[in-house]
Order: sequence, then C-alpha cells, then structure tokens
Amino acid sequence: MSAEFHRIKQLPPYVFESVNKLKAKYRSNGDDIIDLGMGNPDMPTPIHIRNKLIETINKPKTNRYSASKGITGLLKAQAAYYERRFGVKLKPESEIVATLGSKEGFANIAQAITAPGDIILAPNPTYPIHQFGFIISGGVIRNMPIKPDENFIRCLENEVINSFPKPKVLVVNYPSNPTALSASLDFYKEIVAFCKKHELIILSDLAYSEIYFDNNPPPSILQINGAKSIAVEFTSMSKTYAMPGWRIGFAVGNERIISALIRVKSYLDYGAYTPIQVAAAAALNGPQDCIEEIRLCYKSRRDILIKSFANSGWNIPEPQSSMFAWAPIPEQFKDLGSIEFSKLLLKKTKVAVSPGVGFGSEGDGHVRIALVENEHRVRQAARNIKKYLFNK
Repeated sequence: MSAEFHRIKQLPPYVFESVNKLKAKYRSNGDDIIDLGMGNPDMPTPIHIRNKLIETINKPKTNRYSASKGITGLLKAQAAYYERRFGVKLKPESEIVATLGSKEGFANIAQAITAPGDIILAPNPTYPIHQFGFIISGGVIRNMPIKPDENFIRCLENEVINSFPKPKVLVVNYPSNPTALSASLDFYKEIVAFCKKHELIILSDLAYSEIYFDNNPPPSILQINGAKSIAVEFTSMSKTYAMPGWRIGFAVGNERIISALIRVKSYLDYGAYTPIQVAAAAALNGPQDCIEEIRLCYKSRRDILIKSFANSGWNIPEPQSSMFAWAPIPEQFKDLGSIEFSKLLLKKTKVAVSPGVGFGSEGDGHVRIALVENEHRVRQAARNIKKYLFNK
C-alpha cells in the first residue's frame, strides 16, 4: 500500500502549501496577517439574496434532493442574464447547466470530454483548474500565452499545425485570473473562426464578467456568430454577488458538450441545495444595483492598492478587471522567485500574497495580490512593506 495512486502522481506538489503553513504558524503565534493571498471575497452577500435563502429553507419540500443540472427557475434566470447582458439567447433546458462553482464545472467537463492523451491548449499562467482538471482526466497540456494578441494567434496556429494528435480543446480566460488581462470581441472573432475551421472545442472562463473598471465590460465569446457550435462558457456568482461559499456557477453554450457535462454530473451529485439555487435565481432576477456596489468597492481597493504600494516603493500595473493585481516582483528581490519572495514578504511585513508560480511556470516573476481586505488594511500593508522592505 506504499505506492502512490496513479492520478495523484500526475499532480505536482501544492505550490501554495509552504506559504500557507508559514501563514498558519504566524497566526498561531498571535501575529496579525494581512491576507491578500486567496481570492476569497469578504463582502456580505446582499440582503435580498440572504432573505430569499431563509424564506426558502422554511419550506419543508426544499430540503429534499435537488436537481443535478439545476432547478428550472435558476436555469431560466441565467438565460435571462445572458440575454440582457450580452444579447445572447440560450435554451435553459439544453444549453445551460448549474455547477457547484465554475471550478467544479471545469473539472467535470474535463472528465466528460477528455480521452487519455488528448492535447489541451491552456494558458500559462492561469487558474490551476484550467490545466489540472485535464491532467487528472488524462489529457496532455500544451502551454499558450496569456496575452490576447497576434502572438497568441500565431502560437495557436503553430500548435494545430505541428501537434500530433491535433489539439482537442482551447481554454481561454478573460478577464484572466491571475493576470487581470481582458479580451476584445475582435480577438474572440478570430479564435472562433480558427477553431471552427480546425474543429477545436473552446472553453471560456468568464468568472469575472462583472468585476471590471473604467466602464469597459468584458464580452462573452458567445456573442460571436457561430461560437455556440464549438464553445462552452463558465460564469460564477461568487464574485458578482459576493456569494463564494454558496458555490453556484454555470456552464452555457454548445448543447452536445453541455449534455456530456450533465451526464457526468448526474453520476456525481444532486446539485446545490435547493434553497441556495432559489436564492441564486432571486439574485439574477432581482435588483442589480448590488453588482455596481460590489464593483465600486473593488475599484476603490484597487486604486488605494496601486497608489499606496507605489508610495511604498513597489510599482504595480493597474488591473482593468478582476479582483486581482498581477504584481512583478521588485527588481532587488527577483532572484528569489515567487515562492521565496512571498515567504519573505510574509515574514518581514506580515502581508500574505500568492506566489505566481502557483499559476504556472511563466508566473514565477510575479505574485498575485487579491483585493480582499478593506482600504485601511491595504494601506497598512503598504506601510509594512515600505518599513521592512524598501527602507534602505
């Protein structure tokens, strides 16, 4: 029984573990850690959503098993959201499935469509499930650049021409976690045309569809004519409505791929707790001013982070979307790499961030900073950094 299990052997050591252990050690010693590491929203879920949950819990029938693909009212609410936000019409009964967050959806769609040895084109750096969902399922990852530009198109063409077997899936993630980059409809139009020609499936992660700044809302790949013939897109309510622990997300798009996901899920779960699904439908159908309030809160934190860290000696590019800043390691610490720099930052300043290498080898020159502490704490983090790292 000493041999490691086959699937587990495919996974590398958990990159964030050493930083997490150090964070736990300092906390156990009574240290106050300003945690800008995990992208775990700290804002309260809007009251009308919580009230709908409480109301529904008190109805005895709602405590029974739910529907794996999502209750009808929730699927219709998601269809309505896509039509008003993107102008995209979706059939609730066949083109939408509710997932236990977009992460679970990605993992299970990988199980549904991947055969051993399938070539998957995925960004590097990127959110880990975009690669490891397929690795666990027996796929082979080929790294793609993250910036949505002509170089991305050239790399895509090169992979299709020179790979054997031909790639099966292209993963895109805009706004990107961790880099915060966004894509345009022109970029989506180009990759949809290419992938249709070469019969590639596109999986688009749009979890940060509503966390954007400067009046530039991210588009959906499904806005491109014909995209639904090859694409599935994932969204999440975690950040949009400050509902991370509720675990509600969606996969929408191509009927055949959605059908495969529904079939896999039917063997694995009974869906989210019905009162949570009812409350999620109320969120999508109800007043949407809460989204703007959440967005403005992230924008304020972003502005304070960029300004205060710059005043401390650490210049960070201003993210245009998402709840993250993708911060280059300061020049004098670059040789440490992202893990050792994150540990140094934690040791000296009691500020926790995520090492960039945890999102892929190409991320090692950066750390990810999450906007999950209030403005006062962000300013305190900047003061600590200035005092202990840039005071020489």
